[in-house]
Amino acid sequence: MPRRTKEDAQATRHQLLEAAQRVFADKGVSRTSLQDIAQAAGASRGAIYWHFKNKADLFNAMMACAILPMEQAMQQIGHDASKDPLVELEQAMSQSMHSIATDARTRAIFEIATQKVEYVDELLAVKQRHVQCQSDGTRQIQRSLQEAALRRSVMLPMPADMAAHGLHALMVGLIQSWMLAPQAFELEAVSASAIRTYLVGLGLRP
Repeated sequence: MPRRTKEDAQATRHQLLEAAQRVFADKGVSRTSLQDIAQAAGASRGAIYWHFKNKADLFNAMMACAILPMEQAMQQIGHDASKDPLVELEQAMSQSMHSIATDARTRAIFEIATQKVEYVDELLAVKQRHVQCQSDGTRQIQRSLQEAALRRSVMLPMPADMAAHGLHALMVGLIQSWMLAPQAFELEAVSASAIRTYLVGLGLRP
């Protein structure tokens, strides 16, 4: 019986997250109330508070469902000394672009996160998570670039932290531009070429 209850709770949580995605996409995050989400999920407002502290907590849980695989890809870089850190970095970035280009749910959540959320009131907690994710990702890129330069006996033409921020901004800019007009260009092809050109400019690729 306890197992059944736990499974029911997980099913309700999943329904709430799915409903939140739909309502956020339709109304925007700031204009969506917890009651709106509860009604869309066919659940009570109390069910939301059983699983989530507030709207920001629910939003971050929804984001984690899509972003976590990409965050994990970045976090797994650098654990095997036998692997080329530059190849690992390129593979992680390629995986991220592939997920966005091919996974409709991941793409929808990214669209909500970048185009339909305002950092006000309780949603300031959402901004904090975004800033932390960006900081963690940029630091990993910096470590990879530094290790790649060391292995190749190359001196980067700019400080590694600046190079990392530039590469991160390149990725984010490509994603946001593509989401505004997906028919304008092929995300995976253009991003692979742009990232490789950036690495050539750093002297890490021939």
